[in-house]
Amino acid sequence: MKPIKVLVLVFLGLLAHGCNELEDGSYVEPITIYEKIHGNWNLMNLKMVDEFAKANGITPSEQNLSTLFNYDTFQITFNVDNDMQPTTYTVTGDVPPLFQKSGYWKLNSNFQPTSPGAIEIFLYSDEQKVIGTDTLLLTSVPGSNQEMEIQLVRKSGGTAFVSYVFNLKSNN
Repeated sequence: MKPIKVLVLVFLGLLAHGCNELEDGSYVEPITIYEKIHGNWNLMNLKMVDEFAKANGITPSEQNLSTLFNYDTFQITFNVDNDMQPTTYTVTGDVPPLFQKSGYWKLNSNFQPTSPGAIEIFLYSDEQKVIGTDTLLLTSVPGSNQEMEIQLVRKSGGTAFVSYVFNLKSNN
C-alpha cells in the first residue's frame, strides 16, 4: 500500500473514533417563565380597549391612558424566592388601582405552552394562594428586548367589555 493511502485510512479511523465520544456538557434546568418575568417592570404604554366597540366595529375602540391619572409612574414588581417560585407582587406609583396593588401571584404554566392562548397570572390576597383577586394575561413573554405585555380583562356575564393592555419594560 502506498503511504498516502495508509495515512488516509489512519485519519479516517481516528476521525471515526473521535465521533464516538459524545460531549453534551452538563445538564441545566430549562428556563421558566418565572425567570423571565420576575423583577421590576416600568410602564411604557397603557391602553384601554372597549371590547364591545371593537367587536362591533365602532370607533374609537381604544384610548391611551399612559399619560393620564399618573400612570407614567406605574411600576409592578414580581418577586420570586431562591428557587424561582413566585412569592409577592407590588404595584407602585400614585395611580388609580385597576387591580389590587399588592399580594401574591403564580402562573398557570411554568413554561411557554405549545397550544395557543396567553399564560395566566393569578393574583391572590393571601400567602396560601387561595383567595384570588384577579387574573392577568401574559400576552407577550419577555425575550432579549426585556419587554412584556400583560392584559387585564373585565367581563360581565362572561362577555369581555373592557380590557387594559400594559406594555412594560424591565427595570432590572
